[in-house]
Amino acid sequence: MQQAAGPGEDEEMGVKEEDAEEEEEEDDGEDGYFMDPCPAAVASPSPGSANPAAGRRRAREEKERTKLRERQRRAITGRILAGLRQHGNYSLRARADINEVIAALAREAGWVVLPDGTTFPSSPSSAAAAQTAPRTVMVAAAPLALPTSPALPLRGISPVAARPISHRPAPASSLILLSPPRATSAASRLPADDAPDGSSSHLLAVPVPMDPAAAAAAAEDAAVVAKQVPEVAPRPPERDFAGTPYVPVYVMLPLGVVNVSGEVVDADELVGQLRVLKAAGVDGVMVDCWWGNVESHRPQEYNWTGYKRLFQMIRELKLKLQVVMSFHECGGNVGDDVSIPLPHWVTEIGRSNPDIYFTDRVGRRNTECLSWGIDKERVLQGRTAVEVYFDFMRSFRVEFDEYFEDGIISEIEIGLGACGELRYPSYPAKHGWKYPGIGEFQCYDRYLQKNLRRAAEARGHTIWARGPDNAGHYNSEPNLTGFFCDGGDYDSYYGRFFLNWYSQMLVDHADRVLMLARLAFEGSNIAVKVSGVHWWYKTASHAAELTAGFYNPCNRDGYAPIAAVLKKYDAALNFTCVELRTMDQHEVYPEAFADPEGLVWQVLNAAWDAGIQVASENALPCYDRDGFNKILENAKPLNDPDGRHLFGFTYLRLSKVLFERPNFFEFERFVKRMHGEAVLDLQVYDC
Repeated sequence: MQQAAGPGEDEEMGVKEEDAEEEEEEDDGEDGYFMDPCPAAVASPSPGSANPAAGRRRAREEKERTKLRERQRRAITGRILAGLRQHGNYSLRARADINEVIAALAREAGWVVLPDGTTFPSSPSSAAAAQTAPRTVMVAAAPLALPTSPALPLRGISPVAARPISHRPAPASSLILLSPPRATSAASRLPADDAPDGSSSHLLAVPVPMDPAAAAAAAEDAAVVAKQVPEVAPRPPERDFAGTPYVPVYVMLPLGVVNVSGEVVDADELVGQLRVLKAAGVDGVMVDCWWGNVESHRPQEYNWTGYKRLFQMIRELKLKLQVVMSFHECGGNVGDDVSIPLPHWVTEIGRSNPDIYFTDRVGRRNTECLSWGIDKERVLQGRTAVEVYFDFMRSFRVEFDEYFEDGIISEIEIGLGACGELRYPSYPAKHGWKYPGIGEFQCYDRYLQKNLRRAAEARGHTIWARGPDNAGHYNSEPNLTGFFCDGGDYDSYYGRFFLNWYSQMLVDHADRVLMLARLAFEGSNIAVKVSGVHWWYKTASHAAELTAGFYNPCNRDGYAPIAAVLKKYDAALNFTCVELRTMDQHEVYPEAFADPEGLVWQVLNAAWDAGIQVASENALPCYDRDGFNKILENAKPLNDPDGRHLFGFTYLRLSKVLFERPNFFEFERFVKRMHGEAVLDLQVYDC
């Protein structure tokens, strides 16, 4: 909460605006702030006036009166803001405008206000209750006569983005915007001596407490209406995707489909499931080739036996293959149901040299993947990390040459970090991270620290050879840290240097590995998965993205450099979280300031603008029509002037739940629409 501002600051706020704006504003009261029409006696002279000079003088006088009224209104607004800051436990910026006040009062009354000003009830039941319950009587106060009773506790909004609220009933005595009363009873009419005059503001209104008996009756009526109205928001008509471009659909196989012994797990059951997927029109499947399984015991000794059997099964069913070069461990992340560590010989090296792993500020090691600091360090029994990755990829290409030649393997996805995604392991559950924590920087192993020192020396500021000491911890909120808060150190000279270096290490790692991947898989499609870090997207710093390596604050495009390096090696971008809706995230986690839709739009357009292909996958299990419809909207943007669409979509993940009758019906329907086929039940919402 901000401290209360002094009287001088509040009284002058807004007064220093352009004179042109003052001259143009509200002679007719159209903005609704006050209603004081010009008297006929002081109106501008008519064309036939006998005294033009007198007319001009009256016009100037009226102009001065208009300016005086505007200053009075702004002074009143300043006192309102001062009261909210001082008594209301409510944080408002020093130059907050009247729209922010209106939005705050609407939210306190239980409404949702979006950043563009769209306002609606937080739930259908609250809307129905608002329509049937008696309205709170509002009485306009005289100018500058603010109520002296303790102010209601108000909840603040970010200066960057409005903060939606969860479903909750509006307080009976909340301040609301004055509107013409619909009822004609005495209780709902304004007293004649309290009617607003031309010099008072309709925003300066205080609630008259409702009679306790009437309030109880209103609450009972609202409860009855709430029970009658179902808690289901109306859905817009579904878009018809018949005749739209064909987007291939793949399905991820279980993480442990091939075990460490080189065997296909539950092979007979898997074949039956694949046949069902094939009948539903699925184009192919995605398989993780785990480094920890294939090169488990000794360097450059590869066991591809289990994958050979699996790929043969897939080829016989005439399905395509997307293969992931998974250079990370499995286990400990959301959705991980098996444990596949890094190769045994690598973990042995890690016991004597733990700096091969990413490290946080307090020295905790993350064994999920190798630090990018050893990309060019010969610490893996005489090889660098990128050499190890290249040898693995080259062995795969030679072993499965016939699958490439026959076109069975349609794409190779290159694992570049945690979860196989191009990012730092900045939010590991094993270290206590919980959504929507901002995560922590992962650059404290001695190899990355050595690189940071070289970068600081080259810049001429050796004191900058350190990580930020005020960036909070894994579960901090941005506004509670000195580094990520609005106006924080992230935007200082040091902060910009550090974040440039930190994100450049991510881009350089992608550059090095993709150069060798293009050499190993010459002539084949390669792709890179980028994670959708959508929480805290509606804050200025985008803290969770910064710790993950995406230098994407509100004044910078952090995904353009990634798109550029993918373009350099003709690699596709595979992006996650395309099934998520922003309003759904606000319903469940309003404190996260998440915006998955805004993030997806930014990343897809950054990739398309760079001229690279874009694929996607869902971040969480998806079985409902709403989620599938959102994927379709992102896969084939409506009215895109360039006709752009996704290169492919991969569904996460094959499971028994997917084959339950209602779930599979929706999935099969979704596949048809991704392929541009017609479906017959576009208006049916009873699934």
